[in-house]
Amino acid sequence: MTTIATITMSLDGFVTGPDDRPGQGLGVGGERLHYWVFGGPWTYDGEHDFGGISGEDKAYYDGRTERIGSGIVGRGMYDAAGAWGGQNPFPGTLVVLTHRTEDPHDPSFTFVDDLGEALQIARQAAGDKAVRIAGGADVIRQALAAGEVDELCLSIAPMLLGAGKSLFDGAPELDLEPLEVHQSRWATHVRYAVTR
Repeated sequence: MTTIATITMSLDGFVTGPDDRPGQGLGVGGERLHYWVFGGPWTYDGEHDFGGISGEDKAYYDGRTERIGSGIVGRGMYDAAGAWGGQNPFPGTLVVLTHRTEDPHDPSFTFVDDLGEALQIARQAAGDKAVRIAGGADVIRQALAAGEVDELCLSIAPMLLGAGKSLFDGAPELDLEPLEVHQSRWATHVRYAVTR
């Protein structure tokens, strides 16, 4: 079974700007990271004037999503996203890695406090499809360090944040083989095989 880690980052390696929190999940200035998801500039207060994901961004997203049977996210991502309004927005079971497993949550999420257990649950739920580790950075680094990631999919926004949460701060040494590239105005999406 394939395990795929996916995340968006700035050219300088940050997956959020400073002060990421509920209601400001990508931090100060981090909205620019997800212009590709929303089809253009947007703000936390919901102001935008665009039609949503399209073109090469949509081709990349759809190609990745159709392979997924379940997923894992960290508690930071879950909280920063406001628990997605209480409903899992991703395909299949979504496992949240957290030390606060007894906190109330919608039954469409499964809370566990161990990466190995999270992977076991997600892999069983995925059937013959892939497991996606969608972030945040800490969870992806843990999975990379444990040798549990087969593919690393990076959406690189053409910007520098200068500060925030770094994806590769403390990450293990990796060898990657590029498998696929999609380019749009808002991001360069690269799918890598993790070879070491």
